[in-house]
Amino acid sequence: MKRFIVALVSVVAVSSSLAFAAPKPQVLIKTNMGEMIIELYPERAPISVANFLQYVDKHFYDGLIFHRVIPKFMIQTGGFRYDFSTKEPDEPIINESDNGLTNSCGTVAMARTRDINSASAQFYINVNNNSHLNARSGNDGYAVFGKVIKGMSIAKAIADLNRGKYQGQFRDAPNMMVQIETVKRVSGQKAYKPKC
Repeated sequence: MKRFIVALVSVVAVSSSLAFAAPKPQVLIKTNMGEMIIELYPERAPISVANFLQYVDKHFYDGLIFHRVIPKFMIQTGGFRYDFSTKEPDEPIINESDNGLTNSCGTVAMARTRDINSASAQFYINVNNNSHLNARSGNDGYAVFGKVIKGMSIAKAIADLNRGKYQGQFRDAPNMMVQIETVKRVSGQKAYKPKC
């Protein structure tokens, strides 16, 4: 009986370690300025990751622009076409900002309005450590769900583009449009720590 229990515990331990070591989903974002690959964290942000991947799988992001870029802060996309027309998203999701992931340089998070549960298709890439966006007492925060594992130099280059050509809602749009050509699932890319 003891041998059976030991064997059973060993099987459970191996199964758990295999589950823990399962590869994380990865997505390639190809833009007219270069490519970025992001790794997603469904174990920490299951709702945000599932939401993001359903947009990826139906090619929602293809043709959209980075409409808001701020040096040493972040770059944002997921809502507007080349002519600034809106691409309508699906229903908003629940905010998962309290998942333990922080808005550090290189991480990817859901954009939203002041309504905590208003995130839908738009997301941003942090090009700095933006701790003021993290959830804490008195601050609902923004849900991180992934990290750039390749092409962080592209994100930084986008953030540093000149602005000022457009006004109003799009005052932070770059003078030179940065368009997403395609977003698709990939696998097997080795993760590295983003250089910021």
